[in-house]
Amino acid sequence: MPNRITSFLAHRRFRPTLWPTLGMIVLVAATVSLGNWQRHRAEEKQAQREQADRAAREPPLELAGPIGDVAALRFRAVRIVGEFDPRRQMLIDNRVHAGRPGYEVVTPLKLAEDRFVLIDRGWIAQRATRSELPEAPPPKGDVVVEGRINLPPARYLELRPDLGAGPVRQNLDIERVAGATGLPLLPVVIEQTGDAHDGLVRDWPPPDFGVEQHRSYMLQWYFLALLGCVLWLGLNWRPLGGERESTHG
Repeated sequence: MPNRITSFLAHRRFRPTLWPTLGMIVLVAATVSLGNWQRHRAEEKQAQREQADRAAREPPLELAGPIGDVAALRFRAVRIVGEFDPRRQMLIDNRVHAGRPGYEVVTPLKLAEDRFVLIDRGWIAQRATRSELPEAPPPKGDVVVEGRINLPPARYLELRPDLGAGPVRQNLDIERVAGATGLPLLPVVIEQTGDAHDGLVRDWPPPDFGVEQHRSYMLQWYFLALLGCVLWLGLNWRPLGGERESTHG
């Protein structure tokens, strides 16, 4: 093997040209930048996963007083007392469970000091026709709700403007709901847990942060950067004889 390498180097010269070199630089810069972005996203998602693990070990919150850092409360267990407001209950459309279409039932809960928080009470199946909405009345009077604090997605797909007319909504947007109902809503959603004997399905999946996916994309981009360097090196070793012929020509 050393003799082959020596022979190869003796008959070739490394002579990179301008435009392939510039193309290689652009390719490597772009792929390394994309790989770094995926690495940063993986680190952010890993931090969120560790936060969820810590939150699962914490005792339930009471939500007494004002809420400070909302993001720090995500995934925390909570136990609150209040009274449901059935008049402003809403159905979040296009929610699928076990392959069946349906809705998530979200009801405002009145807390002390005239504060309200949205309770995602669970999933209910769609009726035979979409014009016939399912019924899921909340319990009356003061109730104890146990659940998990979550934040609705900041970005979502909206097929048509959600004007807030009627109980059916495409997405759960706290600010939009607050504007439509006039309720002073807390900036969180409580995913109710346990069995409240109301027929709703509360099969909340564990949060999937996609850390492994971001790491996989990171490695792919870094590999493309390395591949670009290897190809550039391999294609710029030129035979000496070819150089002499081109020079004499």
